[in-house]
Amino acid sequence: MVVKNILISAGVLGAFSAGCTHTVRVEAPKDPITINLNVKIDQQVRVRLEEDIEEMIEDNPDIF
Repeated sequence: MVVKNILISAGVLGAFSAGCTHTVRVEAPKDPITINLNVKIDQQVRVRLEEDIEEMIEDNPDIF
């Protein structure tokens, strides 16, 4: 009898705690999503410049 009361109490408590969970809503953003690609362009420019500089140093070792 005690076990039955404990199980019923646990079930009722579980039902009440399940009713208190947060609500998740999925909504579209009001502002448009912008993607900033400046970092990628900057990295490509730096890599190209570094390759050109390395090539220049190899061709002219007396520059420095």
